[in-house]
Amino acid sequence: MQSNNLRMAIRATAAATIFGLAGQAGAVELSTGDYTTNLYGFARVVAAYDIDEDISNGGRAGNFGAITKGDADTADGHFGMDANTSRVGLSVVNPEGVKAVIEFDFDNSASLDARIRHAYGEYNNVRIGRYWSNYNSWVGNTANVDFDGVPGTAGTQDRTEQITYMSGPLSFSLENPIDYGGVANSGGTAISSSPALTAKLEDSQGGFSYAAAVMAKQTGYDTGTADDSAIGYGAFLAGKIAITDMISIQGAINYADGANAYVYRAGTNFAGADAYVDTNGDLETIEAVGGALGASFGLGGGRSVNVGYGTSMSDLDDAVASGAVAATATEQNTSMYVNYMWSPVDSVNMGVQFENLETESQGGTDGDANRIMYLAQYNF
Repeated sequence: MQSNNLRMAIRATAAATIFGLAGQAGAVELSTGDYTTNLYGFARVVAAYDIDEDISNGGRAGNFGAITKGDADTADGHFGMDANTSRVGLSVVNPEGVKAVIEFDFDNSASLDARIRHAYGEYNNVRIGRYWSNYNSWVGNTANVDFDGVPGTAGTQDRTEQITYMSGPLSFSLENPIDYGGVANSGGTAISSSPALTAKLEDSQGGFSYAAAVMAKQTGYDTGTADDSAIGYGAFLAGKIAITDMISIQGAINYADGANAYVYRAGTNFAGADAYVDTNGDLETIEAVGGALGASFGLGGGRSVNVGYGTSMSDLDDAVASGAVAATATEQNTSMYVNYMWSPVDSVNMGVQFENLETESQGGTDGDANRIMYLAQYNF
């Protein structure tokens, strides 16, 4: 019984990494004959007070790219609220067991345009469409009010179009590659010439949950007169252990070479370049590493305290020495936070959080920002 309770506690914490982030927060079953139809989602409002300077993105998430590096004076004290990350989704399963899901939120722009988060079909362990990358896990994440989370968590923490096969704890996918930074110094001629291939193992044993994954994709450039390509790859490990029914420790470690976006938030805000073109016209890949660690303390009655830390780093020394990347390019992002979360009634979640974000360029200039956040979410 104790082992089962621990496993349930671990899974509950993983699912609540950021309220409703990894799945349906709840569902309203609709009457549709032989079809099983659920409408789900939540209304979410987030407020942030940026103590040092205005660094909020949609959902009031902290933006590393908005932090001023160096000694420049900045305007202090910025407050804002938005409901951009409110969400609605529809899930339908027909009598033959074919499942289709489409889900939206409104975090696409300040004008609150709808954004497709998920759009996929699933049958006989095969999923085709837009969904969380298979190179991703929530196992090592710690509950966080900041919508974008800390650097260094496992994998991409992003969605992409894919064909995925699932067999128990194993899953394999062919995906549209995630590429934020492209190839530096390529003259705007970077190309993604292959899908991303991924494999993941995710399971739990007693009070321990774990995930491990690998990925590979091809990155290149072609100007018409010069070209080169390289295989980018990555791997991560993530785990969570329940010390007691009320206390857990969780974390992840990541490495990538030529696939910068697959180490979460290794770059200006989400990722930098995968590679660069040197003075000889050769493509040179860029390495990135990251890690995250956190602890969660249940207080009973739907209340908890969570502490988290994460960092990600890109090795830009050679790229800067070649002149392909400026010394002002971001080399490391780090954040740490502590929060108090509670659920006053079923289907309502709230949280308050203090967060510190730090960023540093390859040339050594750095900056940091502190912020206080509040979240209220009403699920259906």
